[in-house]
Amino acid sequence: MDRNKRKPWKKNLYENLDYEDNYTDPSFLQDLKTNHNLETYTFYEAFAGASRLSQQITIVTTFLIVFHYLYTEAVSPQNILAKASIITIIGYFIYTGKNFRLNNAVEDSKTAMAVLVFGYIFSPLLHTLTDSVSTDTILSTTFVMLALHLIFFDYGISAAIVSKAISLNTAIFGSICLASRLSSSFHAFVLLEVAAVYFALGPILIARIFSIPLLLATITVCFYFLFNISLTIFWIYICVLGFINFCCPFLFVHLQKHKNNIHGPWDEAIVNDMSCT
Repeated sequence: MDRNKRKPWKKNLYENLDYEDNYTDPSFLQDLKTNHNLETYTFYEAFAGASRLSQQITIVTTFLIVFHYLYTEAVSPQNILAKASIITIIGYFIYTGKNFRLNNAVEDSKTAMAVLVFGYIFSPLLHTLTDSVSTDTILSTTFVMLALHLIFFDYGISAAIVSKAISLNTAIFGSICLASRLSSSFHAFVLLEVAAVYFALGPILIARIFSIPLLLATITVCFYFLFNISLTIFWIYICVLGFINFCCPFLFVHLQKHKNNIHGPWDEAIVNDMSCT
């Protein structure tokens, strides 16, 4: 067919019978957009986002420090339980703030007591649950579980990989593995209660009061204890935090200029709910 007699090309499959199947009209790319609605971030914004991960790594590190002192029996479990209880009460008052109500506090106290009682009852079972498993396997499993906890943790962003349930369950499972290596069921009970404070209640409070000064304070605490426990772990901890808080944000900001997303008429249609009302 004479090209001069063909109908003008349209973005409609059924009206382009006069054109070859692989024909692409120059007007097709007029709607091409590059990096549409692209958001760029400064180094400080990237650093602030990475600090969320550093905060959770620091919380996991402090939990492992508590395990170390229970495992070596450098600190009595009664002492750790008392301090954990005091920190929990202080955190509760910080969380409630001006919304504190005595009736709510009483109900929450009943829930906390129920958790303590059931934890104490089942601690002998949990303490002997993995006696037949080697310590190397327990430590490897704990490392994997805590890594999954960090991967699936809710850092305040909307992503498909975020799962509070998986994050909490993996952390508790790792805590149960570590509790089985302690010397008594009461030691295991104390460690599991600390795990509940760190991984179940802690994220709720941290999400409300998180700040860079708080991060620096917790990092300083880890520095002090890790320096006294092991210089190797101390330097590994510093390198991990340095990579997360400085190298990763720098690379993220530096590579933003290479981002090149294209948008055009080939994109899937998006239904606008406002247009349906």
